[in-house]
Amino acid sequence: MSYKVSSFIKLFFVTVVLFAFYSCSSPDEKKEEGSELPKDGSKGTMVTAPEKKPLLLLTDRPPNLETPLKYFLEDFTPNDVFFVRWHLSNLPTQINADTFRLRVSGNVNSKLELSLTDLKTKFKSYSVNAVCECAGNSRNNFNPRVPGAQWTNGGMGNAKWTGVKLKDVLEMAKSKSNSKFVSFNGMDAPPLPTIPDFVKSLDYNHSIDGEVMIAYEMNGQALPLLNGYPLKLVVPGWYATYWIGMLNEIKVYPDTFKGYWMDKAYLVPRGIKNGNEKPDSLAKNLVPINKLDVRSIFVAPEPGTVASVGVNTEIQGLALDGGDGIEKVEISNDSGKTWTAAKLDASLGNYSWRRWRYNFKPTAAGTYKFFVKATNTKNETQPWHQWNRSGFMRNEIESLVIKVK
Repeated sequence: MSYKVSSFIKLFFVTVVLFAFYSCSSPDEKKEEGSELPKDGSKGTMVTAPEKKPLLLLTDRPPNLETPLKYFLEDFTPNDVFFVRWHLSNLPTQINADTFRLRVSGNVNSKLELSLTDLKTKFKSYSVNAVCECAGNSRNNFNPRVPGAQWTNGGMGNAKWTGVKLKDVLEMAKSKSNSKFVSFNGMDAPPLPTIPDFVKSLDYNHSIDGEVMIAYEMNGQALPLLNGYPLKLVVPGWYATYWIGMLNEIKVYPDTFKGYWMDKAYLVPRGIKNGNEKPDSLAKNLVPINKLDVRSIFVAPEPGTVASVGVNTEIQGLALDGGDGIEKVEISNDSGKTWTAAKLDASLGNYSWRRWRYNFKPTAAGTYKFFVKATNTKNETQPWHQWNRSGFMRNEIESLVIKVK
């Protein structure tokens, strides 16, 4: 059986490349792998990609597509509107499920070559509800602006992931007792020899914690190709840079893994809350990005909505963190002088986002500005202002303006 979307993918790339040429590039502009297009993600264009409804185009090569805000009204983000994030532009346009193999090697006693059937029949299945969020989600809102794909709030999604525990796979491979790190590689490839392959790693103890998994299903269906078919590494509670798609290679190391995407890219200030630094005083001690920060966003009503005096308007949104669990969400309409608790929907699991609701019944016409902040079970909350050089981990307190007539 072969998973084919080749003709659609070719058409998709032709479409976005033409868009890039006519709308956003100058003749002498140098396009780098993963460079931004357009510069303001909120003013981009909607494109239809294979297995996807129209999504917001951020970059053409590699394909990076943002989920429109309206789809966050659903607790689980549908596969056909789930955001797309790739670092390298050479992606397979078809994958033969019968010949595909996941290879496990390195510091193990038994090298493995596992088929999809092997994963589905030789291991106990495992499922988890978890948010997958790009490290640069909401980068478009940073002030001062920073380079990179200009995501607004749609560089994330929530899904039920089903597959096998990485721990069980490493046990079958008989990892050696002195193992220190595990690396993960996918089938995407660099377009030029000078661009490093996208390989990420996890500490061995994290890899065998029983929560990191290899997913072959997303919301009860096979992964869409653009979300990493046939296999995706799922690292609950950590940023999506570790969630390697089209996963086909796992290596175990007896010492520290060295690679560009761990040593040079996706770094944040060590020990500084919210990854915060100042443009004129950059942190010198950096570490690989890891756990999701606590944050909350508004989902409805969308910006520009006009409410009516005396009529109930439900304000709702989403809150999430790295797995400790959301304790409370609060709303303010006096610039943070006072805060009122919002109502939380039932938890879908600590790694899932949690929906919150607040009833607004205006008594007078005017313009109202609401702020929202979430707090988790560790009493971690959100800052009023946050900035770092890479536009990572944004979790500023967000605002929503509602006009009332």
